[in-house]
Amino acid sequence: MKTTSQTQRVLAEHLRGVRSSRGLSLAEVSAKSGISRATLSRIEKAEVSPTVETLGRLASAFALPLSQLFAPLEPNFPALVRHEDQSLWTDPSHGFARRAVSPPSGQLKLEMIEGEIEPHQRFAYDRPSIPGHEHHLVLLAGMLVLTVDGVRHELRPGDCLRYQLQGPSSFETGDRSARYIIAMA
Repeated sequence: MKTTSQTQRVLAEHLRGVRSSRGLSLAEVSAKSGISRATLSRIEKAEVSPTVETLGRLASAFALPLSQLFAPLEPNFPALVRHEDQSLWTDPSHGFARRAVSPPSGQLKLEMIEGEIEPHQRFAYDRPSIPGHEHHLVLLAGMLVLTVDGVRHELRPGDCLRYQLQGPSSFETGDRSARYIIAMA
């Protein structure tokens, strides 16, 4: 498994590569994402790690699923992905951890992500990276309020929320952390 600094460098190089491959300047990505040019530069130099919200804005700016921004952190398509081989990305500022349970692959349409959010946290995405992207979220433990396109859903363990992203969304925890699996197609 990669260390945090290795993961940050790999992610930084990939983000710079995505921007370059689209022929976009930092200023153009800044205008599309609402992230300052200076912050984008620091992210691409691996000086800072992007937050989950920042990655959501970049995914929207590049019109890519968020998982594609994490793609270089994932191994190639093995049939069996052992827990210790699943990539883990964290956003300490939001008390958020993201584990690629079944990493994305060009050969497969479905991917599964395990998320864990510490108590009293909230993060939001202004818009989906791909409008209409299908998600199925199953809450494993804790409590989670997921707001999708202005509709608030209070989830308890075992609840499954199925939705297609069209507009803004947010994740919010209360007094307890939340752990969930989200399948995306």
